[in-house]
Amino acid sequence: MKLKDEIAASNQKHWERMVSEGCGYTIPWLDLDVTLFQRYLEGEIQTLPEPYEGLYPVSIFTDMQKKDVLCLASGGGQQSAVFGLLGAYVTVVDFAKGQLEGDHKAADHYGYKVKTVQADMRDLSALEDNSFDLIYQANSIGYVPDVRPVFNEAARVLRKSGLYRSVFGNPATAFMEWDGKHYSISKPYAETFNRRDEAIDHRHYMDDIFNGLLDARFAIRRVHEAPYYQQLDENALPGSWLHEQSYVTGEFAVIAEKL
Repeated sequence: MKLKDEIAASNQKHWERMVSEGCGYTIPWLDLDVTLFQRYLEGEIQTLPEPYEGLYPVSIFTDMQKKDVLCLASGGGQQSAVFGLLGAYVTVVDFAKGQLEGDHKAADHYGYKVKTVQADMRDLSALEDNSFDLIYQANSIGYVPDVRPVFNEAARVLRKSGLYRSVFGNPATAFMEWDGKHYSISKPYAETFNRRDEAIDHRHYMDDIFNGLLDARFAIRRVHEAPYYQQLDENALPGSWLHEQSYVTGEFAVIAEKL
């Protein structure tokens, strides 16, 4: 595997460490409630409980039987498990070997097949053109400084009319901090942020996100705010992740179609 730059090398090291420490985003979902997901797909419930609340919008999960799905920079045996159980043919790309091991654990546990590729999300040369019906990207694009190479590669490997779902941090509300009384903006707009856990995070400008998708010959079909604000926990500790997500919805998903 060839990483694009030192930023990728630093973030890869971070995620391999997260795997070894048992971070929640690295633990395969081995106890999925199929009935719960069926209720979600049929519209009986509008959002999913933790840790599945990031699986939105519901429309992206319908009619997955025998569809070719790429989970892009989304290893760990979580999203891939959902698509595998929905009958899709799943491929996972991630630069962390430990994350990909989680996808194999989930596939072995549930009895479906999965293909994994260890690669930088900006270099999908291991994948053929026009190979996928759907690319599903969780909240991972913030680990690259420039979104356009990712968009270009996504467009290349998608089939015509294929969908690309990706999540972006809102550059206007990124890097807010709890000061003991309020959430306040502490960093310049869309700044690169060297986190305390040694990862390097980026918030991209809106024109780079939307014009980048258009320049890569995508049509923007839908935009969805993260539904976390619908799950207000009155007992959440101020300043905690659960509390912040109820007050500062810091991400949104874009559904784009390859023209």
